[in-house]
Amino acid sequence: MRTSKEMSEVPDNYVSYTLKNTKPLPPITLRTLHKELQYISLTAITVPPIVSFIGAYYVPLQRKTAIWSIIYYFCTGLGITAGYHRLWSHRCYNASSPLRLILALFGAGAVQGSIKWWSRGHRSHHRYTDTPLDPYNANEGFWWSHIGWMLVKPRIRQGVADVRDLKKDWVVRWQHSNYLSLLLTMAFLFPMVVAWIGWGDAMGGLVYAGFLRLVFVHHSTFCVNSLAHWLGETPFDDKHTPKDHMITAFVTVGEGYHNFHHQVGLASAPLSPVLTSISLLLFLPFFLNPTKQFPTDYRNAIKWYQYDPTKWFIYLCSLFRLASNLRTFPSNEIKKGILTMQMKKLREVQSGIEWPAEINRGGDEANEGLEIWNWEKFQSTSLTRPLILISGYIHDVSFFLNTNLPGGGMDHPGGQHLINKFIGKDATTAFFGGVYEHSNAAHNLLAMKRVAILQGGHPHALDMKIRSKPSDLSTSTTSPESPASVPDDNLNDIDMNRLIPPCQRLKIVDYSEFAASLLHSRRSQSSSSSSWGKTGYPIRTPSASVGEGAGGWDAGYGSTTAVESDGDEDGHMGEGEGDYKKL
Repeated sequence: MRTSKEMSEVPDNYVSYTLKNTKPLPPITLRTLHKELQYISLTAITVPPIVSFIGAYYVPLQRKTAIWSIIYYFCTGLGITAGYHRLWSHRCYNASSPLRLILALFGAGAVQGSIKWWSRGHRSHHRYTDTPLDPYNANEGFWWSHIGWMLVKPRIRQGVADVRDLKKDWVVRWQHSNYLSLLLTMAFLFPMVVAWIGWGDAMGGLVYAGFLRLVFVHHSTFCVNSLAHWLGETPFDDKHTPKDHMITAFVTVGEGYHNFHHQVGLASAPLSPVLTSISLLLFLPFFLNPTKQFPTDYRNAIKWYQYDPTKWFIYLCSLFRLASNLRTFPSNEIKKGILTMQMKKLREVQSGIEWPAEINRGGDEANEGLEIWNWEKFQSTSLTRPLILISGYIHDVSFFLNTNLPGGGMDHPGGQHLINKFIGKDATTAFFGGVYEHSNAAHNLLAMKRVAILQGGHPHALDMKIRSKPSDLSTSTTSPESPASVPDDNLNDIDMNRLIPPCQRLKIVDYSEFAASLLHSRRSQSSSSSSWGKTGYPIRTPSASVGEGAGGWDAGYGSTTAVESDGDEDGHMGEGEGDYKKL
């Protein structure tokens, strides 16, 4: 056990420091195996199943003994889950002296070491999860984390953990000092005496409620270290191996929702805290006290229908004032973890979907993006290709005119004559309700037909509001001389909805991608006269660098960024007026 002085000198980079400065023991071979075995643990794990198998052959199982064995299985199981684990290892609730004494006795009957020894190893497991300093590191394999770590000497010393608070508990000290006698009494003598006095089946009580029950309790607890890190899902965090699964919960007396537990079950930290490797970044602001506080949750399953008898037992004890201060992790932080994982899964789905082409703002040479065309190029190209302008984007609508295209095509539901009518023209108003209010699916499909962005192809809502007149509302934007207009109400909503296809309005963007895009945008802003709003949509910016005749709009990401040359008070422009009218 490390002293207080040693613990106070633990460096912040403790894991890497220890691995670098500690020489591991040599690998185990058949020749050296007898020297590497931990014979006490080996005896405790191998003798009970052998005795159970032989005893069950000679001692018949009575119904009352079977019921008593199941009851005592849960009693000793709760001694571990409610006592060793949630009370002493994580301090997720306070227990009265009678309850602590009962849990200590039942815990001794589970034959898994004293409270002090068990809790020290478990706190080390939480602080160094999935690292070589984790005593039952799941990355070493299922069987290693299940029983292997107890059978042979560890190759490297397990990580430091603070158990000074346990030394202040008289129940912990008493149990640790008298552990061997308590083990023999509670594991074998007590269940045998109960069966003997109750219905005269002393041998049955010893075999079934003693040894066989112990086998099940052992492997029930061991599954928390193995099965709970192997089977299930990761609804809160996938940074480490712990997982949630109903089967594990049934096997382990409610300890199967391990992914949740490992996000909130932080072990105590020494005076110079080392951030635990099992915590979510979202959860780090939650208070950490170096010696007393354990920011844990007394629940392992947070939903009412999830199997967690240990939670129910603790809550029941609180009703009788045997337990108090039942700690729960902030529900807001739990929701953050759930949402983070949901977004991550959606991000994976999103990465497998083909998205509409955009102008390349990130400087990615591999992504050519869309070209920016002027009105003249749009008109001339429309003579040889069926191109239609909608919301500033130029779309090739061959897909709706020719069903014999490679990859297939489809007839336009409204008839080809509607498409032919708008080739080489702006069909924004017609697409968004002028002729028919197209569905989200239609908008998404249209966006996949983009071939270019029209310079000055779509005005910002603010400009539409300034330049539109009531008489414009009935005007269809089928020519450069009739700009698109919408009612003043909901201008921003209509404009943004037209620019962004429905499938992209809630698109998940990785922070690194967003930061890179934002950085590129700011660099572009410093070298040009355009700027972008917080949402990534254009904001009109007067420019001193715009020369004569440079009126019009420069295209930006997902829409266009306005750059106007100086005009008179009525909004009339100089030689560049024609470009603006092309809106």
